[in-house]
Amino acid sequence: MYFRARVLAVIFLVFAFACNSLNAAAELSESELRDLVMPPYRLGEPVGMDGVWTIETSDGEVAGYIFESRPLAPIAGFAGDPMNLLIMLDKDGRFLDVSVLDQNEPIFVSGLGTAPFHAFLQQYRGLSIGNSITIAASRDRSTQDTGSTHVYLDGITKATASVRIANESILSAALQVARERMRGVVHRAAALPLTDHDEDLDWPALVEQGIARNIRISNGELQAAYAGSLWEDDDPDADADPNGDYLDIWVVDLGPPSIARAALDSETVTALKRTFDRHQEPILVLANGRHRLVDDDFIRNTEPGRLIAHQDGFPVSLHDADVAIGLAEGIPEFDQAMIVWADTRLGFDPSSPWSFVVRVIREHGTLLPEPGVRDFEFSYDAPDRFFDAPITVENTPPWLAAIEDRAVTFAVLVAVLAPLLWLIASRLQWLARHPRFRLIRLGILAVTVVVVGWWAQGQLSIVTPVGIVRSLVEGDSLVFLLYEPVVLLIWAVTLVSLVVWGRGFFCGWLCPYGALQEFTHVLGRWLRLPELRVHPTDDRRLKRVKYIVLALLIVTTIVSTAAADLLVEVEPFKTAITLIFVRDAPYVVYAVFWLVLGAFMFKGFCRYVCPLGAALALVGKVRRLDWIRRRAECGAPCQFCKAKCDYGAIESNGRIDYDECFQCLDCVTIIEDPRQCIPERVARKKGRRTAPAHG
Repeated sequence: MYFRARVLAVIFLVFAFACNSLNAAAELSESELRDLVMPPYRLGEPVGMDGVWTIETSDGEVAGYIFESRPLAPIAGFAGDPMNLLIMLDKDGRFLDVSVLDQNEPIFVSGLGTAPFHAFLQQYRGLSIGNSITIAASRDRSTQDTGSTHVYLDGITKATASVRIANESILSAALQVARERMRGVVHRAAALPLTDHDEDLDWPALVEQGIARNIRISNGELQAAYAGSLWEDDDPDADADPNGDYLDIWVVDLGPPSIARAALDSETVTALKRTFDRHQEPILVLANGRHRLVDDDFIRNTEPGRLIAHQDGFPVSLHDADVAIGLAEGIPEFDQAMIVWADTRLGFDPSSPWSFVVRVIREHGTLLPEPGVRDFEFSYDAPDRFFDAPITVENTPPWLAAIEDRAVTFAVLVAVLAPLLWLIASRLQWLARHPRFRLIRLGILAVTVVVVGWWAQGQLSIVTPVGIVRSLVEGDSLVFLLYEPVVLLIWAVTLVSLVVWGRGFFCGWLCPYGALQEFTHVLGRWLRLPELRVHPTDDRRLKRVKYIVLALLIVTTIVSTAAADLLVEVEPFKTAITLIFVRDAPYVVYAVFWLVLGAFMFKGFCRYVCPLGAALALVGKVRRLDWIRRRAECGAPCQFCKAKCDYGAIESNGRIDYDECFQCLDCVTIIEDPRQCIPERVARKKGRRTAPAHG
């Protein structure tokens, strides 16, 4: 039966206009900052940087600094806006407090809520900018090596990328302040290796010129370092062979190409070029002796707790490159080899002197062993001729960790998407004719919900286009897209499919929430619930609502961040897919409403309200392929496919409205089946066959 539903358009227009037009928070005034300074400190004086102020003790002595992260590290989040965090550092570089001033991350605005984010930021209190901080999705921090500066912070499930952006914002801003204001150090931008500087070098030349430098510690020297301590007798092997090597470690900066070619074979040099960008300085570490470069529980692609670097009195974060290493001919044999890298965007300058520290840890006791730490340090200073003049430091944070962290998920999605694309691109008619087509389609949609949606968190959202628009308008970077490589992969596939098929591939096969609606519709048919069909006149009108919602979103994105963040909640994707219905009741009721309605009306949200669907339909107009085959009789006189199309995507003349086609393949199944296709049945009765054509 037909269901006149003009009232739905009114409901969602009211929903859209109910958004408050609130502007993003501006830089704090002096009075506002004074109220936010954590006791027993008080606000001091501005220090000439972007919004940096001193904090003072009650007797007027400078105790540290307070500043906002956004002016110093405007790293865009997923809504397109940089979050703004208030940071307090003492004079020794320890975090006194980190709190939220302003953020529009969709997962926190109305998803998980702000409480988990506030709890995450409290972990910074007492930590130092000298700590190597890593975000972990789940880790018992009580098991950490207390002798290491490597600190794991508990992340937030379903918000890992957002808290990584927060972490990079905090560290980038804090290190800028520390280098500019602490210990009298003046920060200068990093230099880059000269790519066109060519020298014929080998290992003896690297050693002779001080490009390869080492530290060598005997067992006896190690024993002397622990003499008189609790750990003096915890290494009997050292006592047995005092003249033997405990460690013999060599370090080579591989950034300059000439040096890399002298130290590594051609395959490893090629791997380095492929792995690192110009801001990541690779460093080769070679070792002999009893000391191991990493702990037994070391995780690849993280920071090695036993290898540390310092420059200008501040820490340099070293990351494992996880690259297979082949050394150049003529280099002596080493028991261990490792490549680490430092990021010049966080203050490391390879053309200036820096220190390499090897950390040795002994443990005393068996049940609850107590660690004893000794550091052995030597300096490194690469020749200036290998480096260009200093460059301007970029505020863009490292994003490689996000890709590495989701490598398995990325690979699984490729394994899911590749055969699906192959089926639709080259076996479409075969798929539609398959006797088990309905089961095959439902099976693929089940994978979409469970694997792509709930497991991989690959639900696309209008939030991404809105964030892009906001970033372009405000001149911000689009680097936030790289923090979710899985979503970026699905966006890439979707954009390619728009050119070939229009919106149908994503909306019909890859949208997890759309798949859920299809399952509820199948359930409704199985339960024999009444099916509501919107009158064709109302159907045409209601399909315009999604374009109105999209237009409102674009306008509010430009005018008001807060209003746009509220309006995007017209999408139930975050509730049903990202948070799997673990959310406040109004959002759950809203998401469930569309699913329940789907049992009676086929995918009402997708057809009438979805702003993402509207955006894809508009972009899909670039499609040049009419990929659904039609017959001359389609539309006149035959209307069978039109009557069967639940999406209302077939016009009266038999042509396909690809802007509304969801690639369900029902009409393809009909036209490819001589038992269902009425023109074909008539033709066969007359002793002839007709051939459908694309149209």
